Amino acid sequence: MPGNGSVTRSTLRQQIADALRDEVLAGRLQPGQEFTVKEIADQYGVSATPVREALVDLSAQGLLDAVQHRGFEVHAYSLDDYRGMIEARSLVTDGIFLRLVDGDGKATLEDPRTIAALAGVRRRGEEAERAAGAGDLNILIGYDLRFWREVSALYGNPYLTDFLHRLRVQSWVCAVQHLRKVTELKGSLWSGHTELVDALARRDPAAAQAVVSAYNRHALALLERLTAG
Repeated sequence: MPGNGSVTRSTLRQQIADALRDEVLAGRLQPGQEFTVKEIADQYGVSATPVREALVDLSAQGLLDAVQHRGFEVHAYSLDDYRGMIEARSLVTDGIFLRLVDGDGKATLEDPRTIAALAGVRRRGEEAERAAGAGDLNILIGYDLRFWREVSALYGNPYLTDFLHRLRVQSWVCAVQHLRKVTELKGSLWSGHTELVDALARRDPAAAQAVVSAYNRHALALLERLTAG
């Protein structure tokens, strides 16, 4: 059936995009590193069409840049870019926290379904904290991205959830190029995930905002130290 081929290609396109995003987050694809559609197609043993589509998708997400007549390269984010990401993330999360508490959103922290979802978010936070404490960057990134996606999903607006997730991926892409150069990260990575969940469970947006502000200061200070050499 024609539809099956379309679904398969779409799925393959997403799989390739996810795999390349993970390569960037793992530091195996470095900022400024160039590659062609053919090179990626050969690497994964697939045709050029889903690869080209995946690379265009990643370009739209800000992770790759198209290089005229040469292919694509990994986008190089600066420290100023990171500061801008932090500001944008904060504006979104502050609004989410306030509306979850005051009931002016699609979901509130008085809704039993939201309370149940928050328990799941906390479990993700616990896993992220364990990875942060152990200095395991690979595991931390996975759980941290899932944690924040689930936190933002509590509000019930998928557009905000997708926007914040994209910002967080970009933030990690910016940070990993420096964090991967550190041989020992144990004790250096932020691990306040459950503290944030507990503040939300208490319906205390000011405390939740304070946790996020402390996180942002910690992350920015760490990145500033690393970029300074």
